[in-house]
Amino acid sequence: MTIIKKKYYLYIEKSDELDLSLIKRKNKFAVIYRNNQNKEKISNLIKFRNNCRNRGVKLYIANNVKLFNKCKADGLYISAYNKKYYHMNSVDLIGSAHNFKDMKYKIKQGCKTIILSRLFRTDYRTKKTYYGLIKFNLFIKKFKLPIVALGGIRLENLNKLNFLNSYGFAILSEIKKKPAIISRLF
Repeated sequence: MTIIKKKYYLYIEKSDELDLSLIKRKNKFAVIYRNNQNKEKISNLIKFRNNCRNRGVKLYIANNVKLFNKCKADGLYISAYNKKYYHMNSVDLIGSAHNFKDMKYKIKQGCKTIILSRLFRTDYRTKKTYYGLIKFNLFIKKFKLPIVALGGIRLENLNKLNFLNSYGFAILSEIKKKPAIISRLF
């Protein structure tokens, strides 16, 4: 069974972590580069950005305006913990949120898309709460912006995403464990 959403977001921490040849459809995927620990060479990131553009994949840089400008990415990703205001009208901003208060704050920051976290149960010890399908669908009705689901999405519960009224969904850890999950999206 295939999952049909308008957009699929893939989180990566290194540019060589994702095999872009698995992506067959243009303008359906977006990659969020979120590297907080290790410094990656700018030249590698620019090559990755060029490869993304050739395949019709948008590249977003997380919380780093300097890196965003250096590699000329397609947009900027603002995490839920980032409370800065970015005065960049022509930049595509994506925000991350965990609750209603975060959602309102991301709208004030100017985000055009919001990634709402923890759709399903996760393995994190410190993070026990999650929305579930019904609560998530009821929650996102209050907002007019495109809302993307994140959290606990695995190969086993991938088919449940068809019952989700979201704009798309994002995958974080499953892309590292099973890169072939990309082929299941169509």
